[in-house]
Parts: sequence; structure tokens; C-alpha cells
Amino acid sequence: MDNFTFKEIAAFIGIFLVLVLALFLITVKTKNKLSNYLLAFFLFTTAADGMKFLIRDFPINYINLEAFRWSTNYIVSASFYLYVLSVCYTNFRFKPKHIIHLIPFLVFNAFMMWGIYFNDRPAKIKFINSMNDMLFFQFLLYLFEVLFQVYFIASFLAIRKARKVYLENYTNPNISALNALYKITILYYVLHFIVLTRWLVTYIFGFGEIRAWIVTIDGFAFLFCTCWYLFVALNNPDFFRGVNSDLKPIEEVISEEKSSPEIDEEKNKQIYSLKEFMIKNEPYLDSSLTIQNLAEQVEMPVKELSALINLYMNKHFFDFINEYRIEKAKEILKDPSKKELTILEILYEVGFNSKSSFSTSFKKYTGTTPTDFRKNPK
Repeated sequence: MDNFTFKEIAAFIGIFLVLVLALFLITVKTKNKLSNYLLAFFLFTTAADGMKFLIRDFPINYINLEAFRWSTNYIVSASFYLYVLSVCYTNFRFKPKHIIHLIPFLVFNAFMMWGIYFNDRPAKIKFINSMNDMLFFQFLLYLFEVLFQVYFIASFLAIRKARKVYLENYTNPNISALNALYKITILYYVLHFIVLTRWLVTYIFGFGEIRAWIVTIDGFAFLFCTCWYLFVALNNPDFFRGVNSDLKPIEEVISEEKSSPEIDEEKNKQIYSLKEFMIKNEPYLDSSLTIQNLAEQVEMPVKELSALINLYMNKHFFDFINEYRIEKAKEILKDPSKKELTILEILYEVGFNSKSSFSTSFKKYTGTTPTDFRKNPK
């Protein structure tokens, strides 16, 4: 069994898994329909691109279909970027401005209409054989690569911004979904880098054995990326949660002159009042607490409260709330009358919603695990 056959098997398995997942996303009942539809569309276009691994010779009888398959490459990156936005932000919706992402796809298909779609077979073949010498086709190839780089950078920046907003406005310390999305984005780029390597090898060495092995590696990488995505999605049930896109990083809502703020008497009073409120009312026990909720409770504008915590106290809202949760957990762990409570019961009682999140945060603030702390309280 030669390496080409191995490549076909890997590609077939990868395409099958991609299509099954896409079908599941379309049919499953969920409130995250838009995110699932975008992901399913991205997976379908990825599967269409993956079909190249199963084609041994040019499909002479399906030239139009093959030309259309080429055109799907111009919406793969855009669909991935829109999917990233839908995962990062729960209130993401399609807007008229998003139509701009279809322009490269439409331009390429217009080019195919002129040279392939509406011509007879001899004219189609002649056009395909001369495409590489056409300046406009070369422009389209460069455009594809530029678009991929732009969408990749935009996806990365969207994830980074969402993570920052999450830490500044939400209290659930489990940001594994965003971290997983970041890893998937990197993996997606690595897969594209293999494609770039194949193009470069083809340009320098032609269609030889080196290129054949790179194509094989590309096929296995396609399968690996598919399996990795499934693994990540299955291990992150809150993968489609997201944050509110109306929220912005603190530096975007606070003037730059406050980048190194000085704490005056008024701010000290606000900080003291906030700490007193936290101790007396214990709002942190609510696992779904957000900065908007807390702002309503302390009767302070959200922007002012965010600035007070993030700039003047030099803490993320994320860290500010969890410090109180950990202190509360330490009190419970030290209390002999509550020794019958399990660690799971304690973490839910103090506002956490997962054991891993609680253990990570507890060790961050105390240097030890909840179980060890209970045995040797400090």
C-alpha cells in the first residue's frame, strides 16, 4: 500500500468526520443556531477542499464542479472568522456589511463563468492549461493568500479581545473555551502553512516525489485537525457560550490619561465602600455574577466600577471576585462544623461552577490545593 493510498484513507476518514459533525450541528436543537450554522458551513467548505486528496486525476467529466470547488477556498477563511466572532460574542448577528466577505468568492466565480462554466469541453481544457500564465489568475492566487493572513490575524485579535473583556467583566474563571478556540485557530494556520509549503515545493521542484510526500502529510494533517477539533468541542461543553460584544476592554472606555491613575481621597472612599459591600452582602456567591450585576447592586455606573477595579485597584473583575470566593472557601475549610461538606459542595457554595476552576483558582491564591489546605489550614 503506497503513501498515496494512505493519504486517501486519512482524507476519507477526515472528510467523513467533518460531514458527520456538520450534519449534527445543523440538526441539533440549541439556542446557538447561528454559531452552529457558521461552523457547519465552514466544515462543509473544508470538506470540499479536502476532496482534492481523493482526486487522482483531473476530473475531466466534472470540470464545472471542480472549478466551483476551487472557488470555495475564497469563503473558507471568511466563514472561519465569522464563526470565531459568533463563538466569542453571544450577540453576534449577520449584518449587511458582512456581504463584503462574499466578494472574492463572487469574483472568482465570475472569472470561472468567463473561462469555464459556459464553454465547451475543449475550451474549458484550453483555459485551464493557460490559467497559470494569466495575470488576473495570479492576482486571485495572491489575493487568496492575503485574505487568509488577514482573516487569521483578525480571528486571533477577536479571541484576544474577547478573553480580555471576559476577564474584566465576568467571574467564571473557566475560559477554556476561548483558549481552545485560540488553539484551533493556530492549528488551522499550521494546516495552511503545510499547503503553502506544498505550493513552494511545486514551484521549485515540480510534481515530484517530494511534493507527493508533502501532499500525504497534508492529508494526515487534515485528519488530525478534524480529530483535534472534535476532541476540543467534546471536552468543552460551554464552547458556544461567548461574551457580550457590546462590552469593551477597559482601556477603550477610560481616557488614556488614566493609564497610570492616582488614587485620591474620593477613590479611596469608593474602594473602601466597595470592599465593605462585598464583605457584608457577599454578591460573589452568585456564580453568574457579572460586572453589570454588581454595578446595579452598588448603584454605580458600569464604566466607573470597571475603572475602579481594573485601574485603581489594578485587578481584573475576574480576580477581584474570586479572591472573595477563595477567602470564603478557606473559612469553610477551616470550620470543624462543616468538615462533612465535600470539596464539590464547597465550591458551589462559594460561587464556582466547576471543580477544575475552583482548584486552579484556589492554588493560585493559596499555593496549595483545597484538600491539602483542609488538612493543614494556614
